[in-house]
Amino acid sequence: MPKLIGWFEAVVLGLVQGLTEFLPISSSAHIRVVSALFGWSDPGAAFTAVIQIGTEAAVVIYFRKEIWEIISTWVRALWTPALRAHHAARMGWYIIVGTLPIVVLGLLFKDSIETVFRDLRLIGTTLIVFALILWFADRTARNKLTLERHLSFPHALIYGFAQSLALIPGVSRSGGTVSAGLLLDYRREEAAKYSFLLAIPAVLGAGVLELFKIGEADSPDWGPTILATVISFVVGYAAVAWFLKYISTHRFTGFVIYRIVLGVIIIALVSTGVLNPLS
Repeated sequence: MPKLIGWFEAVVLGLVQGLTEFLPISSSAHIRVVSALFGWSDPGAAFTAVIQIGTEAAVVIYFRKEIWEIISTWVRALWTPALRAHHAARMGWYIIVGTLPIVVLGLLFKDSIETVFRDLRLIGTTLIVFALILWFADRTARNKLTLERHLSFPHALIYGFAQSLALIPGVSRSGGTVSAGLLLDYRREEAAKYSFLLAIPAVLGAGVLELFKIGEADSPDWGPTILATVISFVVGYAAVAWFLKYISTHRFTGFVIYRIVLGVIIIALVSTGVLNPLS
């Protein structure tokens, strides 16, 4: 029988996904932790991947003009040499190259992603460690480079490897890639924008692959999964707009503090036996 996630759980987890996907605080960690705190079963990597389709759909709609320009220009540039130097055509290749690390590492560590990477002790630790990395990147960044003028294949690969760290809940896809962008001296909003665009093929690809597991043994039913996905889309669209506006004028200090506090609380609850790290 499929693992039961009720309608109430679906609403809560959909809200959590939508609110946290684009913030540098790790949506997958929050899905895992919220489930544990409420005493619910771990919804699993498949459920988490599928409901992320909702938030990525929000990104696609929010950046629809940029995405259409990238796709159309990249395709036309395949047989029109004059277009190959165009920023949109190059961005298409940068997204492809930046996606390769998470595809390769995701396949290599597939079993670990679904098991040991979901250990609450590891999640608490990564929340704290990558909070410090984000803080350092934010404080040392010169905040001056733009994607159009400075993004290159080496930078795309660095972004890609940073994104692949998000295979571990607690790292945060946006947190890892934005930290990499800041360390490369990109502007905050530019680093975040590329982070969101880079996530689209990886997240949608993983979500589509995991769709086939929904309804099977140890996976949630279709109804609650669809509800959580729809809610994550609606909330996620508002969240991405707010986040891009916020970081244009603010540092990441608030997110850093939140991550550290949450990580300490998780480790404390596990250490005192309140939470089972593996259930």
